Amino acid sequence: MPVTIYHNPRCSKSRQTLKLLQDKGVEPRIVEYLQTPPDAETLRRLIALLGISPRDLLRRKEAPYKELNLADPEKSDEEIIAAMTQHPILIERPIVVKDERAALGRPPEQVLDIL
Repeated sequence: MPVTIYHNPRCSKSRQTLKLLQDKGVEPRIVEYLQTPPDAETLRRLIALLGISPRDLLRRKEAPYKELNLADPEKSDEEIIAAMTQHPILIERPIVVKDERAALGRPPEQVLDIL
């Protein structure tokens, strides 16, 4: 079954995770999510596969996080997902998906659990 990585080539953890996959003989489908952002439905699926909340997938140090006041606990899951679709830089990376399992490559070795 194919493996997909939601990848940002400028991110060291994302590059390390991609290299780890390749070193294990896996040539994943690479989705550069800043160029091709996932839609809300895809984000909901990824969040469900990861077993986390939308808030847990947010990168809190990015400018849109503060600008959109995403720290506000009153923000709904749908508002957070909408913010991530509008500003994909907010999506934590890398995300690796295989079959019906997903893992966040933080640390990169964490993705080995789903291979």
